Amino acid sequence: HDKRHKTVDLHIEQVLPPTPGQPKKKPLHIPIRLGLLGGDGKDLALVTATHNSTPQEIIELTKRSETFRFTGIDARPVPSLLRGFSAPVNLTLDLADDDLQFLMANDSDLFNRWQATQDYASRILIDAVKAFRSGKRPAKPAAFIAALKATITNEKLEPAYRAQILSMPAHGDIARIIGQDVDPAAIHKASIWLAKSIATELTADLTALYTKHAVKGKYSPDFTQAGKRALRNRALAILFQRGSAEDTARVVAHYNSAKNATDEILGLALLSNARGPERKAALDRFFDRWKDDHLVIDSWFGLQASSTLSSSLGTVKSLMRHPAFALTNPNKVRALLFTFAGSNPVNFNRPDGAGYDFIADRVKDLDAINPQVAARLLGAFRSWRALEPERRKVAKKTLTALAKSKKLSRDVYEIASKILD
Repeated sequence: HDKRHKTVDLHIEQVLPPTPGQPKKKPLHIPIRLGLLGGDGKDLALVTATHNSTPQEIIELTKRSETFRFTGIDARPVPSLLRGFSAPVNLTLDLADDDLQFLMANDSDLFNRWQATQDYASRILIDAVKAFRSGKRPAKPAAFIAALKATITNEKLEPAYRAQILSMPAHGDIARIIGQDVDPAAIHKASIWLAKSIATELTADLTALYTKHAVKGKYSPDFTQAGKRALRNRALAILFQRGSAEDTARVVAHYNSAKNATDEILGLALLSNARGPERKAALDRFFDRWKDDHLVIDSWFGLQASSTLSSSLGTVKSLMRHPAFALTNPNKVRALLFTFAGSNPVNFNRPDGAGYDFIADRVKDLDAINPQVAARLLGAFRSWRALEPERRKVAKKTLTALAKSKKLSRDVYEIASKILD
């Protein structure tokens, strides 16, 4: 921004990596819908020096790099680029935390508002992971929470959208951003810390959302009701992370009064991570109600397999002896073993390697029954090289021992060898 001349220059470059047969590519024609937000959070009129002072919402990038100048801008704006996903490209925009906070609270483009929330939350979580790994407490995310409050309490926005805003980046998303030296336990700890921080600071707001958006009357899968259920369930899930008796009691009441699968499964998912008699009572109640519906019972297996409690591995082992489970049934194997290996990064990646050994042994058992299913289960080890050194060492030891096992099918041996290579 040039304060004296009241202009803003936006410099954009397109990066086109070589592909087979095209070592050097010509620049693409990329339409970019954008907005520049002023200090009041509203979109500024976009006037360029090259378009006869006509307001522009879309600029067209046709060269490898171009600079677009906008005039009549009194103060530095915050850019909101690629609105409406105006082109199928990956956008790299290294905005400051203050800018992301501003977009979170003000951007009129709802996708970019959500993306700003995800980007800001990811930064906070990654910083928290670093802090926990070094034995420190993360900095309180006050600015992020304030911006989050501005969106979730805005009743002009659809409940379904606000539910998405409250959905923080998943464990796998953070692991992919970190890339190498990944500590699953630290990522989980950071995620719980952020949710607890939000719940503590916004208790009144989240409780009000939970109460206000209760769906009354007959169940309907329509957009309005589905949105209300989604927002209410997200508020409930975040409040649960405070860990108080009041929060657990609220989830128990939610579960016991559920009149649809969405609310019932959400309640059971939360209680499967609870420490106390409420967990067993909820699981027993669900099984007694749905024991004759094998597809629903798959959810019962899966929720226990994905529990982040330290007892999760022991639970999975005991569930393998349950009358409703059979290693010869691919659906039950997916519900229990695949969920544990693929959706429980904390317990699958236990530092002692017990999670790795358990799944490796089950791969060998399955190999004698269904080699294709066994090979797919082994795929849970694919990201072992990205783990921190100690877990990486243990995972490699387990994989090496498995690859040397006698009588492995070609399917399992091939996957094991490729993962190790």
